[in-house]
Amino acid sequence: MGRTRNTRLEAVIQESGLSQRALAARFRAVAAEHGASELRSVAQPYIARWVAGAPMEGRAPAILAETLSRGLGRLVTLADIGLANETESEPQPPAWSDDTLTTLVTLGRTDMDIDRRRLLANSVYSVAALALPEDKWFEQAADRARTRRPLSSYMVTAQDVEDVREMAALFSRRDQKRGGRAGRTALVAYLRSEVAELLSGRFLTEDIRRGMTSAAAELAYLAGWTAFDAGEHPLAQRWLTTATKLAEEAGDAPLAGHILRAMAHQAVDLGKPQEAVRLAEASLSSRRYAQACWRERSLLGVVYARGLAAAGEKTAAVAALQRAERDLSRAHAAQDEPNRVFFFAEASLAHETAATLRDLGDLKGAERQFRHSVRTRRAQFARTHSVTLGYLGAVQAQQGHLDLACDTWSQALDAMTGVQSGRARETVVQMRRALSPFRGRAGSQAAELDAKARAMLQSG
Repeated sequence: MGRTRNTRLEAVIQESGLSQRALAARFRAVAAEHGASELRSVAQPYIARWVAGAPMEGRAPAILAETLSRGLGRLVTLADIGLANETESEPQPPAWSDDTLTTLVTLGRTDMDIDRRRLLANSVYSVAALALPEDKWFEQAADRARTRRPLSSYMVTAQDVEDVREMAALFSRRDQKRGGRAGRTALVAYLRSEVAELLSGRFLTEDIRRGMTSAAAELAYLAGWTAFDAGEHPLAQRWLTTATKLAEEAGDAPLAGHILRAMAHQAVDLGKPQEAVRLAEASLSSRRYAQACWRERSLLGVVYARGLAAAGEKTAAVAALQRAERDLSRAHAAQDEPNRVFFFAEASLAHETAATLRDLGDLKGAERQFRHSVRTRRAQFARTHSVTLGYLGAVQAQQGHLDLACDTWSQALDAMTGVQSGRARETVVQMRRALSPFRGRAGSQAAELDAKARAMLQSG
């Protein structure tokens, strides 16, 4: 069977006004910037074969899109050049060396395409991709971004930065109230279109560039966090990696620490304690912790404690919990705090402390802390409230208090009304597993609760 000519790629090359020889030379230069040594031999015949329909492998599609973007002065996506499906057969883990802006747009398109997203959902959470680059990479990130060539003539303003930050705050509050599946499509669409275009523009000052890049990093973090909450872990991993890169390009060390903390949290939940500890240590290193506000320091510290507990390091985990408590006690309303930590207060610390104690085998201590979290949480945090109740019921059941657990789980199911969260849904799955030995007792509290839980899962 003959190849199908890539007419989209051919048209964009013609629009750029570049000969295939000139395009190949520029391609090699861009590849060298990204350290893609495997592409140093690309010459005019490669371009001709790609136009003729020959498949592309590895990083070649993304680098070709970036090369054409620079030549045209506008953003060119893989879809624009007929290469959106080139890497679908084997989704690759995120690469720290890939161009951040190209990755942002490509990942956004994948997230919004049902078929590609399904393919990614069926791929694996990559432990290998959790390996962080050397310190030198992080140190040079801001310089690399500063010298990135603009792809449009639009001059980004301080008001543009403020607008993006307002949208990030809106999506963050919606996530806390309704869960990660609520509003994700709008979030990703805004990020891959308007925000990506702003990042590809020109900046009057370095402060505006940093501000816009930081605001984009917060949105990319939310895209990753909401995917994590929805249970789409490979997708979340890619977004969180991209968000970390953006935060480093902005020179926003506390935000980078916040995102690495989320990656550590994901690793704990997926049963990867050693990786969780390593990521949490990175979130606490150097400027990431030192420049963070007290509330954010406490959040970083309590996730570190969770990783240590999951890894069986009890003494270190308890010490990390104590430091997290001290840090939060120093936070106060008069401090200048980033919006991203608005949710982290006494109830959140109690929830994470309880999870740490549970993993250390202290079920009574965990129950006390989960109860404290339930009592002190404000009403707008419905998603986390329902998850906390689910965890509390599980701890009560583990101690043999089934009637008490059933009462708690019933409250959890009621709290989940309107919540769209994979983590909340998982607590229902675990609830049904714990109730399975008692399902045959017709008319019992356990049997009635199980039926209610089954109906909720079916309705979702």
